[in-house]
Amino acid sequence: MQKDLIFSVSQINEYIKMVLESSPQLRDVWLRGEISNFKSNFSSGHLYFSIKDSNASIKAVMFRGYSQKLKFRPESGMKVVVHGKISTYTVSGDYQIIIDDMQPDGIGALAIAFEQLKAKLEGEGLFAPERKKPIPKFVRSVGVITSASGAALHDIINVSGRRCPSAEIIVYPAYVQGELAPKSLASGILFFNNKHSVDLIIIGRGGGSMEDLWGFNDENLARVIADSRIPVISAVGHETDFTICDFVADKRAPTPSAAAELAFPDTRELLLHIDHLAHRCRSVVERNIGALDGRLEVAKSNIERFSPINRLSERCARLELLVERLNTSINAKYSATESAFKLALAKLEGVSPLAVLARGYSALENESGEIVSSVGELNAGDKVKIRLMDGVAQATIDEIDEKRGHK
Repeated sequence: MQKDLIFSVSQINEYIKMVLESSPQLRDVWLRGEISNFKSNFSSGHLYFSIKDSNASIKAVMFRGYSQKLKFRPESGMKVVVHGKISTYTVSGDYQIIIDDMQPDGIGALAIAFEQLKAKLEGEGLFAPERKKPIPKFVRSVGVITSASGAALHDIINVSGRRCPSAEIIVYPAYVQGELAPKSLASGILFFNNKHSVDLIIIGRGGGSMEDLWGFNDENLARVIADSRIPVISAVGHETDFTICDFVADKRAPTPSAAAELAFPDTRELLLHIDHLAHRCRSVVERNIGALDGRLEVAKSNIERFSPINRLSERCARLELLVERLNTSINAKYSATESAFKLALAKLEGVSPLAVLARGYSALENESGEIVSSVGELNAGDKVKIRLMDGVAQATIDEIDEKRGHK
C-alpha cells in the first residue's frame, strides 16, 4: 500500500468538484425538468430543490443573487428550463447544479408570476367588489400618475378639456416602465393621499408588451392602491391588457382616454340635465301651487264659514238686539211704574192730612205726639201742639167744653 496515494474524503470531494467545474461542457449546462422538493430559505434568500425527469433527478441550488431576479415564484411540480454549472457540495459529496437562470417551460415567467400574484391577492380579498370605493360623479380635482411625456397624459388632458374644463388636473410624473416604475407609481398614490388631496386618482400609461407593463404588476403597488382612501381608476395599456393594478383599483378603464371619460363629467350634458330638472321642478311647483291655491280657497271659505270672528259678530248683533229689546222693556216698565206712582201719589195726596191742613184745618197732638181726635182725651192744663199747614203752635188746655167739642 502506497501511503502517499491515500486521500481524505474532503480531498476526494474537492478533487471531484475541481474536475466537474473545469469541464467546459459542465460549466455551461441547460437542463429541462420538473421541480421537486422545493424549499426556500427566507433568511438567506437561497432556493433548494431537485430537477427531475421520468428516470432521474439532480439536486439544484439557486443563490440569492440570482433568485431575486426571478419574475415568478418557483414551486414543486413546475416544469422549467434552467442554466448553470455542475458542481459538488463537498461536505456531503452530492453533486448538484448551481443555477444562475431559470425560465418556465412552455409559458413565460412573467405570465406565471402574474397568475401567482393575482391568485395571492385575490385570496386576501383585495379584488373584492365590496371593498371598492365609488367613483365620484362630480370632481373638482383629479390626480394623474403617469409619464409626464407620455401620450396617456395628453389623452387625459384633451378629454378633460372637452368634457369639464373647470376641473383641475394635478400630474405626478412617474416612471411607467423599468425597475424604478413600481416604487415611483406607489409614491404617486401616497403623495395624493398624504400631501395633496384630490377627489380622484388616475394611474396608467399607454400600451406595450407585458414586459413594458410589468411595473403595474408589483405587489407593493397593489397594496398601496388598496389602502388608498381616494378612489383610484387604473388605465394601463390597451383594452386587451390587464395588470394587477387593474384588479385592485376601484375602477378599471380600458385606456387612459376611457379613464378620463369616467373621471370627468360632461358639463354640456350636465347643463342639459340641469335645464331638464329645472323644467320639471317648475312644472311640479306650478302644479303644486295650483293645487294649494284650490285648497287655500276651500280653507278661506271654511274660515269664513266657521270663523270665530264671524260667529262673534253674529253674537254681538244678537246681543245688541237683546240690549235694545231690554232697554225698550225697561223704559216701558219704567213709564208704567211712573204713571202708577203718579196716580198713587195723587191718591195719597188726596187723603193726606197735609192736604186737609192746606184747606184751613189743623191737627191737635198731645205731649206724646199722638193725634187727639176727641175732647175726652184731654184734660184742663194739658199741653198740646196745634199742627197747622205751615207750622206747629204750642197751647195749654184751659177749659174743656164737651158739648161743643172745642176750647
